[in-house]
Amino acid sequence: MNYDANFNPRVSDSEIFEAIKKEKQEIGYYNLPFQHTQKVKEYAKTVKQKNVAVIGIGGSTLGTYAIYSFLARTHDLDKKLFFFESTDPIDINSRIEKFDLEDTLFIVISKSGTTIETISVFKYLSSKVTIDKSNCLVITEDDSKLNNFAKANGIKTFEVPKNVGGRFSVFSNVGIVPLAIVGIDIDQLLDGCKESYLGYFEQELLYKRIMTKARFMAEYKHKFNNNVVFSYASELEGFNKWYVQLWGESLGKIDNDNTHQGLTPIGLLGPVDQHSFLQLIIEGKRDKTVTFIKVKDFHDDSTIPAIKLKGLEELDYINNLKFSDLINHQADATIKAVQDLQDIPCDTFTIEKVDEFNLGKLMYIYELLTSVVGKFLFINAYDQPGVESGKIILKEKLKQKK
Repeated sequence: MNYDANFNPRVSDSEIFEAIKKEKQEIGYYNLPFQHTQKVKEYAKTVKQKNVAVIGIGGSTLGTYAIYSFLARTHDLDKKLFFFESTDPIDINSRIEKFDLEDTLFIVISKSGTTIETISVFKYLSSKVTIDKSNCLVITEDDSKLNNFAKANGIKTFEVPKNVGGRFSVFSNVGIVPLAIVGIDIDQLLDGCKESYLGYFEQELLYKRIMTKARFMAEYKHKFNNNVVFSYASELEGFNKWYVQLWGESLGKIDNDNTHQGLTPIGLLGPVDQHSFLQLIIEGKRDKTVTFIKVKDFHDDSTIPAIKLKGLEELDYINNLKFSDLINHQADATIKAVQDLQDIPCDTFTIEKVDEFNLGKLMYIYELLTSVVGKFLFINAYDQPGVESGKIILKEKLKQKK
């Protein structure tokens, strides 16, 4: 009896890699690390205002905020960034009170140019201060209505490429323009991205790590459906928020077989969440993976002073300990506690220091990981039809109220 078959229930790493390389010709974020930045840096030098207000939402702001909030405390930046994302009126007005509107550059960011939240806030700010070509910049697609507005009013624009989705746009003009204006080294940021790009596409160690993790996420998607990022640095709170959008909006999809897919992202901060969510991780249902992120060098030597506190002498062993060492000891203790259980999948990223290069490297790794997981799940990681349906309903409701 002759028998021939082509049963192949699992897609191979090489097949996924070839699919990613093919996709790289169409999806624009992959090649952003190699863009020219001279025009952006030249424009940044012309900005005289001390404050920069970024008006946008979701992918238009989360990545920029992640980088700015990570670097602002340790870098002597030229200007301050303020973010207007919400239509919460109390939030809007409380932000306005924090800086001088007359000494502000307003950057309006919307890929489509018709984002209701963004245009609403822009209109409100325009009622508080005159916004024109002298203090406004627009970042949008070249053929959007917002771009038409900018041209009609002589306002400077930077383009968002059509093949770069919002949540993958942080290393496009969406992120690098406002970051360059406030004094962040965007070349170092992109150099970090390049290192991750080369580490993956030249199939070095990073390639193996990403493929192994992505395959695990896909093959154990029903058992380990919740993916926790546990960041041990307050400066990474913005990164956590960016990760939640990137992971959730990219992977919560319907696949080729019309099956609902999705992995739930959870962003935690250590050591704060050791006193809340960690209990659920340690003794709760085994449905979570955990990725720990540590910072090796905080650029801060603040120490716990050797002060005697009557009644608390038994804690004197913490005297003269650097806070940077303390938080990393807390991270290591938590990591070991999880690893010792041997039934919670976990891994650890250690950022060498608080700088542009290392954060760019980390964020680009997460973009690559998201894309590869999407391939393993047989979904389109770059659209968001579930979000679009809500936008359509909102527009209809608002139009009916006229």
